[in-house]
Amino acid sequence: MVMIKEVGAKQILDSRKEKTIFVTIKTNAGSFSASSPTGKSTGKYEAKPYKKDIDTDIKNLKEYSDYFSEEHLDSFGDLRRVEDIISNCVGANSLFALESAVLKAIAKEQNKEVWQIVNPNLGKKNAEFPRIVGNCIGGGMHSKITGGKKPDFQEFLIIPETNSVLQAWHINKDAQINAEIILKNIDKKFNGKRNDENAWISSLSNKEVLDVLKDLKDNICDERRLYLDEGFDAAASSLFKRKKYYYENPIFKRDKDEQFDYISNLVKNFHLLYIEDPFEENDFEGFAKLLKKFPDRLIVGDDLIVTNQKRLKKAIETKAVNAVIIKPNQCGSLLEVKRVCELARQKGIKLVFSHRSGETTESILADLAFGFQADFFKIAITGKEREAKIERLIEIENDIKGIKSKKDIVEGRIKELG
Repeated sequence: MVMIKEVGAKQILDSRKEKTIFVTIKTNAGSFSASSPTGKSTGKYEAKPYKKDIDTDIKNLKEYSDYFSEEHLDSFGDLRRVEDIISNCVGANSLFALESAVLKAIAKEQNKEVWQIVNPNLGKKNAEFPRIVGNCIGGGMHSKITGGKKPDFQEFLIIPETNSVLQAWHINKDAQINAEIILKNIDKKFNGKRNDENAWISSLSNKEVLDVLKDLKDNICDERRLYLDEGFDAAASSLFKRKKYYYENPIFKRDKDEQFDYISNLVKNFHLLYIEDPFEENDFEGFAKLLKKFPDRLIVGDDLIVTNQKRLKKAIETKAVNAVIIKPNQCGSLLEVKRVCELARQKGIKLVFSHRSGETTESILADLAFGFQADFFKIAITGKEREAKIERLIEIENDIKGIKSKKDIVEGRIKELG
């Protein structure tokens, strides 16, 4: 069993060069640490990232350090002991980082992987890997263009149809290179810059970017003989003001019905699979209407649900979504993450584990996604903070499928030669 001897914390910078928290625990199994991402386009129903501010959380974690010394932690469910002590004293980011470090300690003490602690019943025979959702071209709050326009939607996404994480990642990287070439040809203001999530920054409109994705789809199909699905994250709450959706590229404002017609036309005309947050975060009715019209597409709730069991229940009651975004630091509690995942599974709702706009090189999101058997894993295609998560998922895939990495093969050969 793991016993926590000391808890410490400090500030570090995320991929946006903004402050986030890094938590370290000293245990009988060794020292373990974890950090939390930070969101930029945040739903108003998310838990607060810090109780008051990051410095207060750091102080509270250290002050309550001794309270953990008598707790014996042996399983995922034992996170309840952690939450009983500290959940009212820190915010969601801090709780997530602390609980992640605890899972690492339990896994080490038991000589297991973190995903095995998350899901002890998961084995090689019944394990499946999520489809990778790559954030290729960006807009909205995640992109900055000085004195110019950008797509109003936040993310434009590509989803290779393959059960290999490694293959999907290679396809997405090829597609993003291809997208750069296309953007250079059709976007006069394109300068090769990337946004908060390492997606291309473009001055094109939503429809023009979707045309680019269509070209990517055709190119990948021709070159690799593989199918590529497409989609977007509208992050519609960020467009919604005074009961209307305000667009800047081109300038337009839409009421609720006009927004529904606009989204519907995009889904139909571009044959989109994935539609995330097409309406503002209180419009369960709009989501439900879209799902009824397109029952074979993924109508995904993020700001609508914010990894919150109560809001997911409302979405289920109103038949608002058939897929839900899981961002562990939206609620902080990994026990709540488990409750949300289990409820979604019971109701046939797809799980989409997702990165945030401000990321760190922390890779535990991959273990959580695999452990909870996510259907999709949404992540930027490049950038060391994002690649750390993809690489961890590939590492798990190689282990499950018995595939040796080049490093293992070389080290094994050296060992054979003495």
